Amino acid sequence: MKLGIVGLPNVGKSTLFNAITAAGAESANYPFCTIEPNVGTVAVPDPRLQALAEVFHSKKIVPTAIEFYDIAGLVKGASNGEGLGNKFLSHIREVESIVHVVRCFEDDNVIHVEGSIDPIRDIEIIELELILSDLEVIERRVNKTGKMAKSDKTLLKELALLKRIQDVLTDEKPARSLDLDDDERLSLRGFNLLTSKPILYVCNVSEDDLVDGNPNVQVVRDRAVKENAEVITICGKIESEIAELDESEKHEFLEELGLEESGLDKLIRASYTLLGLISYLTAGVQETRAWTIKRGTKAPQAAGKIHSDIERGFIRAEIIHFDKLMECGTIVKAKELGQLRLEGKEYIMKDGDVVEFRFNV
Repeated sequence: MKLGIVGLPNVGKSTLFNAITAAGAESANYPFCTIEPNVGTVAVPDPRLQALAEVFHSKKIVPTAIEFYDIAGLVKGASNGEGLGNKFLSHIREVESIVHVVRCFEDDNVIHVEGSIDPIRDIEIIELELILSDLEVIERRVNKTGKMAKSDKTLLKELALLKRIQDVLTDEKPARSLDLDDDERLSLRGFNLLTSKPILYVCNVSEDDLVDGNPNVQVVRDRAVKENAEVITICGKIESEIAELDESEKHEFLEELGLEESGLDKLIRASYTLLGLISYLTAGVQETRAWTIKRGTKAPQAAGKIHSDIERGFIRAEIIHFDKLMECGTIVKAKELGQLRLEGKEYIMKDGDVVEFRFNV
């Protein structure tokens, strides 16, 4: 899974990126600190993998991963070359979701490029720049497809869709606001438009506001409801401190702050929810591995993703999306796809759907 991080300069994008990826991207109190796009890969934390590996005596554990792309902060007028322009947006056109970091904290020592704290204004600045960038892409595609459609009438349907998208973008609305049928949505995904991607707002707050939030966070939440977007609250400063701790220290630190999870855990969970994803876990002697699949995937399609594992003799265990490993036992034999023996008791998938196996340990 790939996520693209956007936001105005000095909202905490690179601080967040550093904390969650430990990639060491430069972060400082001045605009355009990030010049070249930063890319970091994060293993998705999942304690179930270790528990499964112990059951199967696996030789290795392979977690699933998320790639984060942190690009230079956009400013008003970026599409016209202001600041560093929008040239780096091409680096995030193929991500699955946009992570929009919004400044929701007051700090006179940290410069705000617009001179004041106003989350909705900041969101609208970024969204407009994404819309204008998409409009450039669509206009080029309309011209090209229009010329080709003169001799190839099969392209007329695509051309009509492109013009609908062009009209929406021209009205300064995101492509995701279009009412499309299934075929049109599939075509839209193929265009890799930034404004067609789901949005996850990350409200960067002070330490004092991390638990209860503040009015700035609430206005972002209100906007997100209208957009079917996800919202999480993090404190960049705290995330930077957490990144320097080992696992045991991390848990103690979070408890002291009254937090149940880190910003990274929040970000991953919200991203999975936003994109409708779940974890698919396979286990065997060779390895215990996590995969990412769409929620509701049928067993045959899910198994197709791990076909190479099955060929190498791994157990066909559809162990998907359970909260804890539980009840003791070893998976003795998976007779066929969709069936599983657990201590002599057979579990069968209902109606071909992937089920949740719960093992208490």
